[in-house]
Amino acid sequence: MAELKYWIWLASRRGVGRKSATRLLDIFNTPEKLYFAREIEYKAAGLTPMEISSLSDKDLATANKAIEDCRRMNFGIISYEDAMYPERLRNIYDPPLVLYYKGGLPFIDDEAVVAIVGTRTCTDYGVKTAERIGYEFAVSGGVVVTGLARGIDSAAAHGALKAGGRVIGVVGNGLDIVYPPDNIDMYRAVEATGAIISEYAPGTPPRAANFPQRNRIISGLSLGVVVVEAPKASGSLITASLALEQGRDVFAVPGNIDAAACLGSNQLLKDGAGTLTSGWDLVGEYIGMFPDRLSLPSRKTQAPQEAVCEIAPAKASGKAAKRGDKVEKERKKEIDKDEILEYIDLVTEREALSEHEALILRAILNKVAHIDEIIETSGLDAPKALAALTMLEIKGVVSQTEGKKFRILIN
Repeated sequence: MAELKYWIWLASRRGVGRKSATRLLDIFNTPEKLYFAREIEYKAAGLTPMEISSLSDKDLATANKAIEDCRRMNFGIISYEDAMYPERLRNIYDPPLVLYYKGGLPFIDDEAVVAIVGTRTCTDYGVKTAERIGYEFAVSGGVVVTGLARGIDSAAAHGALKAGGRVIGVVGNGLDIVYPPDNIDMYRAVEATGAIISEYAPGTPPRAANFPQRNRIISGLSLGVVVVEAPKASGSLITASLALEQGRDVFAVPGNIDAAACLGSNQLLKDGAGTLTSGWDLVGEYIGMFPDRLSLPSRKTQAPQEAVCEIAPAKASGKAAKRGDKVEKERKKEIDKDEILEYIDLVTEREALSEHEALILRAILNKVAHIDEIIETSGLDAPKALAALTMLEIKGVVSQTEGKKFRILIN
């Protein structure tokens, strides 16, 4: 941990770019030695006046604050030399010196990781396609990387989460800030099942200049990048360009030739990007490299579910049986305890619910329950209960009503 503050210090030096920093580390071996070096040594190493001025500032307050903030908020920190640092990312032109993360960071190099990106101003077709590709790749064992922005990024993450898969979100701000703010439920679900990563210390706002830098991490973590929809001027095209520079595969989904949202992604296809029409295509690309990670699922799971549409509904009794047309219209049923427990078992089996998610369902049973009651009945602490509830909402198994109350949905 003592060495970590010098990594953060170096990463925060103005005028010292990431490529310059790696060059300096080749000379001084460690950031600690670089920190304690004198100006005469900086000059001897051929540093520019701006670099010398920046490195001569030995104040560690910012680094110490970042470490304390991460400790307090339970964020992890890894440096460029850490064993957990992904080798794929370490080998790009300008790797981040420090990564902050929350959730469970997997060993990236052991996983079939693919980025799915696209425009925020996407079409309905783009949303459905991104969700489908995310679902199909995740249900096959792949890991989806996304920027967690609105539009295509969120749709791809949503699909992967519905499949019970893992998502790695890469953000352009501190981990204590949710951007965009309305994606808070998505953030919570990604953190619960995967990880959110940033090279920016807690408290860093989402500045526009951060996002192109963020994109090199998205592609750097991945085997390939899938562009679902991108207009002519799009950050997704920057990610695709970075992927090519990093030696990654680039794929694009064919889009409507009359849609502005597809002009850039269609151009990628004309320029030689791989054509992608499903998540199964991705599995076929990488299953040979990761036979222990990827596998094509059985036919019955080879399509994203709309809520829990393939689960046989339990028979309603009492009130639900008398509601007739109204019940049919709303497609929601109130059932007795035995039937709902049977339903929960079906959902758990077919939707691959976690232990926490199953506990939440049993806590709700055949009633509308307040979040405090759910936490108490399930025996889970608040963060775990909220994460499980978010996942159940994404999977279409529960819905939230007014006053932080939840009920089970049966379709």
